[in-house]
Amino acid sequence: MMIAQEPHVTLAPAHDGRAVLSDARLLYALEEVVEAELNRHLKVAKEWMPHEYVPWSDGRNFDGPLGGDAWAPEQSKVTDIGRVALVVNLLTEDNLPSYHHEIATLFGRDGAWGTWVHRWTAEEGRHGIVMRDYLLTSRAVDPVELERFRMAHMSEGFESDNRHSMLHSVAYVAFQELATRISHRNTGHHSGDPVCDRMLARIATDENLHMVFYRNLLAKAFELAPDQTMSAVRDVVTGFRMPGHGIPGFERAAAQIALGGIYNLRIHHDDVLQPVLRFLKVLEIDGLGPEGLQAQEELGLFLGDLDTQARKFDERRAAILARRAARQG
Repeated sequence: MMIAQEPHVTLAPAHDGRAVLSDARLLYALEEVVEAELNRHLKVAKEWMPHEYVPWSDGRNFDGPLGGDAWAPEQSKVTDIGRVALVVNLLTEDNLPSYHHEIATLFGRDGAWGTWVHRWTAEEGRHGIVMRDYLLTSRAVDPVELERFRMAHMSEGFESDNRHSMLHSVAYVAFQELATRISHRNTGHHSGDPVCDRMLARIATDENLHMVFYRNLLAKAFELAPDQTMSAVRDVVTGFRMPGHGIPGFERAAAQIALGGIYNLRIHHDDVLQPVLRFLKVLEIDGLGPEGLQAQEELGLFLGDLDTQARKFDERRAAILARRAARQG
């Protein structure tokens, strides 16, 4: 794969006199790593067919022009919390055109970066295909509500919180891809349907490979620009929110998903933030300048506060679940 010629870029000094690498410089500096990670990804990624994970024999016509049966909740094989999470997960996947636009604009469409952008988009496209086919064929969720939500969500589009900075964007997706993997896996475990669990496990495998790609890219960024990267990680971790936050009724659904044990503060802290930060040894990096040291310190303080918040959430969740169990008993 051809590597682009290095752009002529003037480096701006940081407050401590260190050079600040521009996005153009960083894109060039990371190109070889992107190429290596892309080749590794293509070797380990397994081809799979969405249609093989859909229980087509369970399908039948819905009401409408074909005169089928209207959807009713009792037709669904998945749990109540499974339905909520499946809708949120699919609607998040539905905004793929906007995600592609964001990363293609930021990372470019040429060289190794462009090849990765298009490959990532193609792989993510399978996720939306198989999830929608499964949900409609198995009658897991209300198809009318799902389509109305899709129209509303996609009509709003998506604008990344981190579009201002390439480093912030790489840091964000390193965590977000893992968060998505965890969300899919836990949704499958709580769905009550082995077919759904198997489908989401397949999707989660892809998401994990995407996380590894960006995590390794972030590791190299720490070598090239440690202070800038530390600041970016600090900003992303302290301001993190999932890309589906614009989904209609997201806050209520997120509360249900948190209480249901699919994704909450404890899971976010223990299973998403900590694994990536530990792998990169973010809190152990030395040789930082004043801005990097400040970002590192603020990150450590934030993680401590988040752990405290997660502990309080765990206690509230346990109390709520105990009250529910007592009422049902």
